[in-house]
Formats: sequence, structure tokens, C-alpha cells
Amino acid sequence: MGGWKTCRRETFILSLILAGTFLGPGRQGQSLAMADQKPESSSAPRQESAAADPEYHTPLAGEALHTVFMGKVVDVPALDRSRVSAVTLGGVYYTPKQGNTSITPIGAVFLKRVWEESRTRNVISIFVNDLEYDKSFGKLELVTRFENNTIPGGQKEVVNNEEIKSSDTEWGTVVASIGPGLRYKVAPFQVDNDLRLQLLGRVGYFYAERTGDTGPNLVLPPDTMLYGVKLRGRYDGMRRNLLELPHTGMAAGFDLDYMHRDKWADFGTTPDALFTRQNTQDYLQVNGYLMGVGGIPGLSEKNRFLVSLHGGVTPRKGSDRFNAITIGGGPLPGESDDLCRPNYPGAMFNQVLVSDYALLALEYRRELAFFLYLNLRETFIWADRASVSDSNRFLFKNSTGAATTIGLNSGFFWNSSLYLGFSWDSGFIRNGKSGSGLILNWSKSF
Repeated sequence: MGGWKTCRRETFILSLILAGTFLGPGRQGQSLAMADQKPESSSAPRQESAAADPEYHTPLAGEALHTVFMGKVVDVPALDRSRVSAVTLGGVYYTPKQGNTSITPIGAVFLKRVWEESRTRNVISIFVNDLEYDKSFGKLELVTRFENNTIPGGQKEVVNNEEIKSSDTEWGTVVASIGPGLRYKVAPFQVDNDLRLQLLGRVGYFYAERTGDTGPNLVLPPDTMLYGVKLRGRYDGMRRNLLELPHTGMAAGFDLDYMHRDKWADFGTTPDALFTRQNTQDYLQVNGYLMGVGGIPGLSEKNRFLVSLHGGVTPRKGSDRFNAITIGGGPLPGESDDLCRPNYPGAMFNQVLVSDYALLALEYRRELAFFLYLNLRETFIWADRASVSDSNRFLFKNSTGAATTIGLNSGFFWNSSLYLGFSWDSGFIRNGKSGSGLILNWSKSF
């Protein structure tokens, strides 16, 4: 309990943060309803357990399941994956602390609906939201989106695992997007399998404010309107298992993002600072990912191997504290619209800011029971990471790291699921000092 007292105000507020970052919506899908277990009737035909059945196949998302586990008949009803409402709660414990933070609470709400001629996906909270509604006209769609990241309280940068108090700044963005899109259903033709291409016009607002700890030499950019355009592509050909974890197939995507900041100005603390109006008022950012999962030759279907690669680039002189690419931790991504999120296990929410990066993850997963999965993951990262000096000069330095993760995904009571994961980082998060993180995440479907 002592760790709670060490949380900064902004990290405690993260109990309300969603934004698809800590919410792995795939984890709320089809969980094991243990209450549905029934004693096996002596008059019923004898059924072999999953472990003894040579023709055993992993139960897949959306499908009904009738099986025997530990002498009991278990029935999991079919799930309508086009209608998902869920909440997730949990937390992450860090040792040693990251800056002054030892615990980050997690809390989230997720809503997804797919109708014949429209669809919506919403990750909702008070301070951070990601909302989308698409109206279909055959293969053509009108895409509308709203995003905001408006966490109250100051945000301090961390150098050598120590918070730079004078870098404290309260800032945020609100962005609305609208534009045409194309969507095609692809194999295996589940609710989340499609090919999408979208061109979105974007209008937003940026603000930055000083706090009581902001250093007198720290120059903040002005509040300003944002105007831009985004080209977004997504492909998801994956089939998922009972707990909505990727089971087989491939996925890929990219975001090409151009943004103009209307009332911009030079800001920095040294005459040679890169962050001039000429360099940073307009910027182009490219992000992409590729992921594949499948079986291991010679082993049963209970053994899966996953490879994912994420990468992003912002022109070095066009990167600053307020537009850098964000890399965070949280549950491992699995839901279709969450696959684009670069995940470095053990990191705090939006802790790692980079101008460009490459992140490679290799994961082995073993099905221990139809509702229980063990995963071992190794994550490698190469990045030009943001840093703030004691004089508040913001710069990017080359950095590399690796994280080892062991986790358990399990069905739970009341149509819910649990994720428990332990990660060890070689030193990327804490600027050369190794450390670990323990995450517990509970997701409940309604």
C-alpha cells in the first residue's frame, strides 16, 4: 500500500485513461464463464479431455464451446463479436520506481458495435478518448473520428530515472477528423477482418500552460489551432482464440500524418536549439506495423509463435516534446484497432517519446487449457529517444534496449478475463538502469 503514496497526481489520474493504450479491447471478448460449468452426467456420452484428444483444436473467438474440464462439462455460448461492451481495471507496479512513480492504476471502458451499414468503436474516459463512427455506402465509407489527450496536472520529463522538476508542463490536444474511406472484407471474414484505406482531414487545438514547478527558463509554445491530413491503412487477416488473442494470420498498417500548427513560435532554452518555428511548425510523421502469428512445425496447435514489427519516423528537426511519437506499456495489443500501438512492456503510459524507432517483438504462446495461455515475449527497441537536460534543453539521443516478458491470460468468473504479466527491462526505460514491472489487468464483458 505504501506505493500508492508515491504516485504523482497525473499517474493516479491514469486510472481513467483509455485511449486504447492500457485497454487491450481484445481481452474483453469471449471470456470463460466458469459459472456455466455443470457436473458431467453419467448418462451422457463419454467425452475425452482436450489434452487426450489428438484432433483437438484451439477454441476460436465467437464460437460456442462444449468440452470437459477436470471431470465437468463446460459450455461457453457463442458470442456476437459485433456487439462488445466491456470495462477493464488493474494496475502496474514498477521496481525500482520510474521517476517518482511506483504504481500506475488502470481503468477503461470499451464499446464496439457493427451494423449492416455502419460501425463504431469507442474507448471512453474523462481525460483521454478515442471515438470513431463510420457510415458505409457499399465499399465506400464516411469516416469520422474524435481524439483528445487532456490529462490535468503537470507532466514532468525524466532523465537518468530522475524527474526534472523544472520541465513540469500542463499540455494537451483535441483533434477531430473526417474523410472518405474504402473497406473490403477479407479472409477469414470475421467481424474484425478487413482491408481499410482512409484519407482524413483533421482540425484540432493544442494548449500548453505553466505550473507552479515550471522553470523560469522553460519557453512554452503558444496555444494554437491544428490543421492536417492523415492517410491511414489497415489490414487484418487474423483469426483470434477464445480470449481474443491472435491465433493465426497476418496484420499490417500504416499512418502518414501531416500537421500544421497555426500560431507557432521558436521555443527552447539555448540559441542553437533545433526547435524553431521554421523546423517544427509543420511536420510529417510516418508510422507502420507488420504482425504475423501461426503454428510451430512439429508441434500441436496449442503452440503458437508471433512476430511483430513496429516503426516510425519524424524528421529530426521536426520533432519536439509535443509531437514526438509515444511508446508506452500496458497489456499486449491483440484487438484489431489496437495492433498499431507500439508496446514496450514495463513502460508507463506515454513515458517514452521518440523521433524515430524500430520495435521488434518475438512471442511464444502455449495453451495450458482451453481458457489459460502462457506467453513468453522478447522485445527489442532501437530509438532516438527524447531527453531533457538540467537546463531544460530538449533533445533526442540514440538508445537501445530489450525487455523480457512472461504472462498468463485466463478466463475468469462472471464472463471476464485476467492478464498477469511480469517484465524485465535491460535499461531502456530507466536510462541504463535495469528494472521490472508487474501488471494485473481484469476485463469484464457486459
